[in-house]
Amino acid sequence: MWQRIQSVFIGIVILSLVVAIFMPIWVYVDTENGLSHSLYPLHYTSIENGQRTTVYFPYAATAILMVAGITIAVMEIQRYKDRVAQVKLGTLNSLILAGVMISAVVLANQLSKEFSGGWKYSLGLYLPFVSVTCNWLAIRFIRRDEKLVKDSDRLR
Repeated sequence: MWQRIQSVFIGIVILSLVVAIFMPIWVYVDTENGLSHSLYPLHYTSIENGQRTTVYFPYAATAILMVAGITIAVMEIQRYKDRVAQVKLGTLNSLILAGVMISAVVLANQLSKEFSGGWKYSLGLYLPFVSVTCNWLAIRFIRRDEKLVKDSDRLR
């Protein structure tokens, strides 16, 4: 199973999504006023004068989609004997990963409009893009394997 390159790409999808759940998407720090705002896939946290406030809804939607993407990627790896099912699961996972990216970008841009300057995007925003790329490559290699098998069946 792991000797196939598409399994490695799907493993990278899983790894990057797991890491992205715990990394911030967007960070704003104002050292002069003692303000800190961080957007994670699970929550939005603001620290003002030592007072920490955490809000989960609607920010947890990104993490929910990430967990769905991880689950589908695990199912996709387990279907290594059925390439057609793998392609279907990979396509579904591409849609879910697109939802992760859209959710992260929209929520981060809403916060960016609220705070002027001093904010930055963090690793949690970029890792879903890595996941989408690796998922796309996995689907491409799975289709290539399926084509190779069909071509070899015709030669018999």
